Amino acid sequence: MLRFIFVRLLSSLPTVFIVLTLSFFMIRIAPGGPFNLERPLDPAVLANMKAVYNLDKPVWQQYLYYIGNVLQGDFGPSYIYKDYTVAELILQALPYSIVLGLWALLIAVFGGIAMGVYAALRQNSWADYLLMGVAAIGNTVPNFVVGPIFSLIFALSLRWVPTGTWGDGGFRNLALPVIVLALPQLAVFARLTRGSMIEALRADHVRTARAYGLPFRSVVGTHALRGALMPVISYLGPTAASVLTGSIIVETIFSLPGVGRYFVLGALNRDYTLVMGTVVLISVFIVVLNLLVDVIYAFIDPRVRHD
Repeated sequence: MLRFIFVRLLSSLPTVFIVLTLSFFMIRIAPGGPFNLERPLDPAVLANMKAVYNLDKPVWQQYLYYIGNVLQGDFGPSYIYKDYTVAELILQALPYSIVLGLWALLIAVFGGIAMGVYAALRQNSWADYLLMGVAAIGNTVPNFVVGPIFSLIFALSLRWVPTGTWGDGGFRNLALPVIVLALPQLAVFARLTRGSMIEALRADHVRTARAYGLPFRSVVGTHALRGALMPVISYLGPTAASVLTGSIIVETIFSLPGVGRYFVLGALNRDYTLVMGTVVLISVFIVVLNLLVDVIYAFIDPRVRHD
């Protein structure tokens, strides 16, 4: 197992490097720059600013300089937050995104699995159609539509919760953003679980367990559910990475101080280092969480072994 983890980590390094390289050049291809203001700077001041941030050098030299700093753990200073480095901004924002994403992920995973199993056990019934209909709506309606609608109903009309901001981080402040962030993923987990559970219930080993007269709960929970969870776990890795590192839309709608908000501000203001820092963070999260998913496979499915 340790050898497998080590090999996977080594094989993931080129992926992170490719993502970092593509992101570096793509953001510089985009028109505009970090110092293109509505009121242009004096040419001498602009030249000094570019020299400070090494933007006066050729792109390939900027790239080598940036890669060298990243290998040392330095993501550079932010162009729009003058008194902060990118690492400091990410460390400040990441705890907020993780708390928000963790609650949303727990609701999505356990709620989606419960809905999927219930629908599969009552296939083609009214409960199945109702649950999958709700899941289809949750999967198709985007967050930037659901968020304002929920704010209008539950915050402005009913006044049950605030319209936004982190506040004290309590239930009332986080209820809306957590639900809005969890709904699309809950719908996907429900549909995945239902499909794989129906297939698992028709498997030969599950039929054999039924024929031996095992209790229904044992057949479903021990024999069918373990196999049905495999595609769910496969989807869990990238989903957890995107949710835990901050939802751009949800954090913007509800004015939350997470990583997603910094990504939006960095992209709008051409803050190259801030955008690159969030890209590296998301890439590392995806690599690590996908590795954890592969390890979990061995514990859920006895046919999977990593020697």
